[in-house]
Amino acid sequence: MTPLNRITLDPEVMGGKPCMRGLRVTVGMVVGLLASGHSIDDVLSAYPYLEIEDIYEALAYAAWR
Repeated sequence: MTPLNRITLDPEVMGGKPCMRGLRVTVGMVVGLLASGHSIDDVLSAYPYLEIEDIYEALAYAAWR
Protein backbone atom coordinates (compact mmCIF):
# COMPACT_ATOMS: atom_id res chain seq x y z
CA MET A 1 0.00 0.00 0.00
CA THR A 2 1.19 3.51 -0.81
CA PRO A 3 2.00 5.58 2.30
CA LEU A 4 -0.80 7.95 3.28
CA ASN A 5 1.04 11.19 3.94
CA ARG A 6 -2.00 13.48 3.88
CA ILE A 7 -3.97 11.76 6.64
CA THR A 8 -3.20 12.98 10.15
CA LEU A 9 -4.32 11.74 13.54
CA ASP A 10 -4.05 14.30 16.32
CA PRO A 11 -6.03 14.08 19.56
CA GLU A 12 -6.20 17.89 19.59
CA VAL A 13 -7.88 18.09 16.16
CA MET A 14 -11.43 16.78 15.72
CA GLY A 15 -11.08 14.45 18.69
CA GLY A 16 -8.35 12.40 17.04
CA LYS A 17 -10.39 11.43 13.98
CA PRO A 18 -8.38 10.99 10.78
CA CYS A 19 -8.16 14.41 9.12
CA MET A 20 -6.78 15.85 5.94
CA ARG A 21 -3.34 17.43 6.52
CA GLY A 22 -4.18 18.53 10.06
CA LEU A 23 -7.18 20.53 8.88
CA ARG A 24 -10.56 20.24 10.57
CA VAL A 25 -11.83 18.19 7.64
CA THR A 26 -12.21 14.52 8.46
CA VAL A 27 -11.80 11.59 6.13
CA GLY A 28 -15.32 10.55 7.09
CA MET A 29 -16.72 13.89 6.01
CA VAL A 30 -15.03 13.73 2.61
CA VAL A 31 -16.09 10.14 1.99
CA GLY A 32 -19.60 10.89 3.24
CA LEU A 33 -20.00 13.78 0.82
CA LEU A 34 -18.87 11.64 -2.09
CA ALA A 35 -21.10 8.74 -1.00
CA SER A 36 -24.12 11.03 -0.83
CA GLY A 37 -23.70 11.99 -4.47
CA HIS A 38 -21.49 15.07 -4.42
CA SER A 39 -18.79 15.14 -7.06
CA ILE A 40 -15.12 15.66 -6.35
CA ASP A 41 -15.46 19.11 -7.92
CA ASP A 42 -18.33 19.89 -5.51
CA VAL A 43 -16.17 18.96 -2.53
CA LEU A 44 -13.21 20.95 -3.80
CA SER A 45 -15.44 23.98 -4.41
CA ALA A 46 -16.96 23.77 -0.93
CA TYR A 47 -13.53 23.32 0.70
CA PRO A 48 -11.07 25.27 -1.46
CA TYR A 49 -8.16 24.50 0.87
CA LEU A 50 -8.42 20.81 -0.05
CA GLU A 51 -6.54 19.41 -3.01
CA ILE A 52 -7.60 16.60 -5.31
CA GLU A 53 -4.84 14.42 -3.81
CA ASP A 54 -6.58 14.82 -0.43
CA ILE A 55 -9.78 13.38 -1.89
CA TYR A 56 -8.02 10.37 -3.40
CA GLU A 57 -6.11 9.72 -0.21
CA ALA A 58 -9.31 9.92 1.86
CA LEU A 59 -10.83 7.27 -0.39
CA ALA A 60 -7.73 5.10 -0.14
CA TYR A 61 -7.75 5.40 3.65
CA ALA A 62 -11.44 4.51 3.84
CA ALA A 63 -10.91 1.47 1.61
CA TRP A 64 -7.96 0.38 3.74
CA ARG A 65 -9.92 0.76 6.99
